[in-house]
Amino acid sequence: MKTLILTTATLALTAGMALADGHGKTVRLGTEGAYPPYNFLNDAGEVDGFERELGDELCARAELTCEWVTNEWDSIIPNLVSGNYDVIIAGMSVTDERDEVIDFSEQYTLPDPSAYLATSADVDLENGVIAAQANTIQASFIASSGAVLVEFATPEETVSAVKNGEADAVLADKAFLAELANADPELMLLEQNVMIGGGIGLGLRESDTELKEKFNVAIRSMKEDGSLNALIGKWLPDLEQF
Repeated sequence: MKTLILTTATLALTAGMALADGHGKTVRLGTEGAYPPYNFLNDAGEVDGFERELGDELCARAELTCEWVTNEWDSIIPNLVSGNYDVIIAGMSVTDERDEVIDFSEQYTLPDPSAYLATSADVDLENGVIAAQANTIQASFIASSGAVLVEFATPEETVSAVKNGEADAVLADKAFLAELANADPELMLLEQNVMIGGGIGLGLRESDTELKEKFNVAIRSMKEDGSLNALIGKWLPDLEQF
């Protein structure tokens, strides 16, 4: 899904200061809470979506006491490394770049194609103005494509840019954009899909090897009994299953 570019490698040096290790302490799950259907805040202000259900089930299987924390996307990795929470569960694609700073669990989804959302099918994707959330796979792809990139801090702002004419289209995960296209007659998904990301996994501090293994065992058990595919089918029906 998204790719966050870190320029401060020294953040990794604080990894040894992790507070939660899975031994009786509360494990804090950090998410964005703004990227449905992966994660969002419901009407009660609580974290909801595919990753809420997944995270709760993984914690139950790993016999961990967990709580949810929301964090803006741009600082989601730095705040993991500095100890503000213990796990990132926020639609985060596993990438080599991220792996230099944090560690990852086994993937809990296969890659989700990126798609373009626009108000018209007549969009010049090669030379037009394309919006993307800052520090994502999609932003990097647009920047190298020859199109004009406009970046925004939140997913909602990228869509607003298309609706108000600041951008010709937005590039994001198809699962996120499909719901918007279905709900808004002014918007449409374009036919072009782009595969630019890996599967999604939990992000953890490199020092938390035991906690990582607890979650890996839980993820494998959900794959083996079919419950992970059932959650994918519920929340991400167009995504390929395991």
